Amino acid sequence: MSEKNREGKRSARERLAEERDRQKARDKQRRALVVGAAVVGVLGLAAVVGLLAANSGDDKSDTAGPVVAPKGASDKDGPAIPVGKESAKSTLTVWEDFRCPACKGFEDGYRSTIHELTEKGELKVEYHLATLIDGNMGGSGSKRAANAAGCAQDAGKFVPYHDVLFKNQPPEPDDAFGKNSKLIELAGQVDGLDTDSFKKCVEDGKHDSWVDKSNQAFQDAKLRGTPTVRLNGKDIFGDQNNPLSPQKLKQKVEEANRS
Repeated sequence: MSEKNREGKRSARERLAEERDRQKARDKQRRALVVGAAVVGVLGLAAVVGLLAANSGDDKSDTAGPVVAPKGASDKDGPAIPVGKESAKSTLTVWEDFRCPACKGFEDGYRSTIHELTEKGELKVEYHLATLIDGNMGGSGSKRAANAAGCAQDAGKFVPYHDVLFKNQPPEPDDAFGKNSKLIELAGQVDGLDTDSFKKCVEDGKHDSWVDKSNQAFQDAKLRGTPTVRLNGKDIFGDQNNPLSPQKLKQKVEEANRS
């Protein structure tokens, strides 16, 4: 065999050996990458599980605890705060959300009429509190305000505080009521409400679970929205063909009380 042929065979063997070495290096690198990816995957899964557990814990703490109803609250047709004399012949049922602009419109238009009728003993009102806007817009202002209203009920100040909340309702996207400090500040507009016990009730979320129960009753009832207003079980608000007015409300109550 010529020297040239021997040199060619040796070069071919060397090239083959070099290729085998390169292949081994590639295989080693690939195994390292697979192992590394597996470790990262396990760590990532652990992080996700930890995050889910943490979030689950947060949700649980926000809604956990016994249902503590405000003093004098009723539960006949779902959790509610009654206003007016029990002897009144007619009952106005109102489903409201303290962040709801339409609810503010109803309150601003009918507040004085409802007060007049309840003070005369002609009407009693059942206020059911919902947290619809929290679900639609995000935030917690509906729930925080409802809890604070329950705290005001404990102090015998529900009606004036209820009115103050609606008079000071922030724009719908603004979750100002989500701050307990704001709700406590507004209590300063109600004589005798800005007390340590009221502050503690608000900050502790004493009636949070009760508010959740009230909102669940709202959902279960499949109502069209807030406000829903019924007189003796009949929906009287929101009919564009026969719109309600303060005077019509008075007439309806008088007619119902005569029958």
